Amino acid sequence: MKQVTLHDKTFELSIPAEQIQKAVGEVAAQINRDYQGSNPIFLIILNGSFMFAADLLKQITFNCETSFVKLASYSGTESTHNVRELIGLDESIRGKRIIILEDIIDSGITMEHMLESLKAFKPADVRIATFLLKPDALTKDIKIDYVGIKIPNDFIVGYGLDYNGHGRNLSDIYKILS
Repeated sequence: MKQVTLHDKTFELSIPAEQIQKAVGEVAAQINRDYQGSNPIFLIILNGSFMFAADLLKQITFNCETSFVKLASYSGTESTHNVRELIGLDESIRGKRIIILEDIIDSGITMEHMLESLKAFKPADVRIATFLLKPDALTKDIKIDYVGIKIPNDFIVGYGLDYNGHGRNLSDIYKILS
């Protein structure tokens, strides 16, 4: 589809599924090189990163664990700049290697909050893998270890990202028109 309409907004195709899968494969290859022989925990940030996490983990070639947390900072098409923890970490990560899987990093506020929260659990190390990065929107000084695709500061949907609950199921990524 070249365009989709969700609620009151129209979106046009921005990143086709083939390009998405190629980028996921490249991130998986980098992580496989860096973590071969170790047993990290992939900490998956819900809801948006579920598709990225599923596709990425299918390509991981070493033993690993997974856990999930749910954070929220968007309302409609705008960030609230207020991170709410809806589901928290419920297992010990003390002394373990952590790879955070995030769908998108724009301002970095959510990731900064996540990194600060994890310090109390005393992991061995923490790395960040994000499928999408908006460099022009990034306001926080955080080290992002793995990036699938850098994109402009447009509001997007698809591949796990939504607009008021709709569009997560789209295999392509679309940017807002109206």
